[in-house]
Amino acid sequence: MITTKYFFLLVLITAGFVFILLYHWFSAKVIVGDRLTLRLRELEGDERLGKPPTGIRPTDDLTVREYDEKFVIIYNRVPKTGSTSFVNLTYDLCKKNAFHVLHINITANMHVLSLPNQLKFVRNITAWDNMKPAFYHGHMAFLDFSKYGMPAKPMYINLIRQPLDRLVSYYYFLRYGDDYRPYLVRHRAGDTMTFDECVAKQKPDCDPTNMWLQIPFFCGHHAECWNPGSSWALEQAKRNLVSEYFLVGLTEEMDEFIELLELSLPRLYRGAVSHFQKSNKSHLRRTKSKVEPTPETVARIKESPIWQMENELYEFARDQFHFVQHKLRIPGRGVMQDFLYEKIKPNVASAAKN
Repeated sequence: MITTKYFFLLVLITAGFVFILLYHWFSAKVIVGDRLTLRLRELEGDERLGKPPTGIRPTDDLTVREYDEKFVIIYNRVPKTGSTSFVNLTYDLCKKNAFHVLHINITANMHVLSLPNQLKFVRNITAWDNMKPAFYHGHMAFLDFSKYGMPAKPMYINLIRQPLDRLVSYYYFLRYGDDYRPYLVRHRAGDTMTFDECVAKQKPDCDPTNMWLQIPFFCGHHAECWNPGSSWALEQAKRNLVSEYFLVGLTEEMDEFIELLELSLPRLYRGAVSHFQKSNKSHLRRTKSKVEPTPETVARIKESPIWQMENELYEFARDQFHFVQHKLRIPGRGVMQDFLYEKIKPNVASAAKN
């Protein structure tokens, strides 16, 4: 039988537990109420501070920061599109903005990976967490990561150039090199034939088929992508450009391309515009002794179905790039576009009172 002494001790212990439970419950209620009230003031505006209601805006919370730290960007750069200038800008920024830059060097400058290397490459990039955030670049055709069952896909970006300009630049580059590595002897060194003369004599180096490069780079690793004149390849390149690429800029408008990257991906490209404008790397790799083709030569090249298809892709990319640019700011006001969340249910004010 419990004595009076032990009975009162049991009552005191029980009362103590009840007090502790009530204290924690009351504290949690107050804290939650304060948090909801604070959030409500953020939503409705604090009149005492003269702040107007703003709704719920996206914030750089922990989740967003963690996402930024997992960035993987692939720049499958097309030769002679100004890629050296852009890549050197990225190398300049990587230490300052704390991310990694890696060059994809494929044996014999092949643009398509073998099947085993496709799987190896996809798995490596996806799992290599120590190298994230990462920017990969190389002369490689688009590779669809979803085909290999990966849980996440990288963000693709690229630059595209007017096809005839790219071909002429490459033609003279093979003969005279550029100002990036002026002492390197190129494959056609010593050949002084102009592009106009080459077209007139129907030589292989100026054959319009050589323009068939930007379409397969955007099309991918399918065999049909590399079949010059393939309508299927052109349409696949267009689909990939709008659905698989975060941004495709124009060589002729690289400043605007870099501005969009800085605004969209500040984790990697913070300070890019200012650095690009001030550095001496904004116009690297100028081809030496380039002679612009005559109107007659241009007219002859434009008769080619290959030029017409490559130019169709270029104009498609140009229209998409300009569309993205125009949506950056509010028309007629020059103010940056913004967005917020509103009409949120259940009502936050009601939740704060409960």
